[in-house]
Amino acid sequence: MGNLITLPFAALLRWMYAITQSYGVAIILFSLVLKLVLLPFQMKSKRSMVRMGRLNDKQQELQKQYAKNQQKYQEELAKLYQEEGVNPASGCLWSFLPMLVIIPLYQIIYRPITHFMGLSETAMETVRTAAAALGYDAAAGNAAYEQIALTEFVSSHWDGMKDAAEGLINVNFNFLGVDLSATPGTVFGNFSLTPGVIGLILIPVLAAVTQYLTTFITMKSNGQTQQGSMKVINLMMPLFSLWWCFSMPAAMGIYWIANSVFIMVQEALLGRFYTRKINEEEAERAAKRDAARQLRMEEAKKRAAEQREQEARRPKKQTQKGGEKKPSTTEAGRVDGRPYARGRSYQADRYEEKE
Repeated sequence: MGNLITLPFAALLRWMYAITQSYGVAIILFSLVLKLVLLPFQMKSKRSMVRMGRLNDKQQELQKQYAKNQQKYQEELAKLYQEEGVNPASGCLWSFLPMLVIIPLYQIIYRPITHFMGLSETAMETVRTAAAALGYDAAAGNAAYEQIALTEFVSSHWDGMKDAAEGLINVNFNFLGVDLSATPGTVFGNFSLTPGVIGLILIPVLAAVTQYLTTFITMKSNGQTQQGSMKVINLMMPLFSLWWCFSMPAAMGIYWIANSVFIMVQEALLGRFYTRKINEEEAERAAKRDAARQLRMEEAKKRAAEQREQEARRPKKQTQKGGEKKPSTTEAGRVDGRPYARGRSYQADRYEEKE
């Protein structure tokens, strides 16, 4: 199953090498082609990440507001994402796709005969036997990287090895004076100030630096800032890159550097594109909201004008003839300015002395 997964990647890298005749350039072009193939998925991820970055301020406000109630904070955050039409999982999912290339590529690099060249185990045993006849010692090197050592032996004895098996390729691991089959971590045992050794050490360092720049540019293009635990997390990837590239053949470091550079360019361009696009979409939505509000105001004014016109057309109530005003009950009940002073059986002379 693992061989089936590596087949398309090996065919692509082998084709790149056949065109360029340079192992390092082939790996760089390999990284570029994969980046272009994954670009549609990365565009979808980038759009989601830019939209999430624009909600960063609102998210921080919710975090401060519900600092003591994490459940309420998660509910309000999910509500905010729903209102803005953002799915945080969609941005993270596609961003892990490039990591799936690492394992097949590693298999291709450290097994160049059976994976890069596509030879069978039987053909490899034939090549090993032919190399042993010319002085190759399989037990002298690291068993895990035996195919790399055998490939280098085949390259250095190509005239005598080219007919050992059909499909055998003369692989030149030299790139800018650096042996891409060597592991940078092994040079400290026999360190020397030679261009090849210095180049091997620089590859992991450049991988760490480009990884850090990639993280910085990605967050900036997403509209995010490094705060709190994010600073620690963003430092972990460069440190991991440093350790990884020191532990693996230098060809993996070349891929790591090339991939980081392409990601930086991609993130900068896509970030600018989607920021402008989302600004235009938000401006369009704001214009539609203003137009709808203006329409409602005009309709309200129209209804008010129609209502005033209807009231103006209604006949006015006629006033009473003679203009006489009927006395109210309060007037009938007043005595010397006192309201309700009289009862039903009021008698004016009730309490006067009788003669």
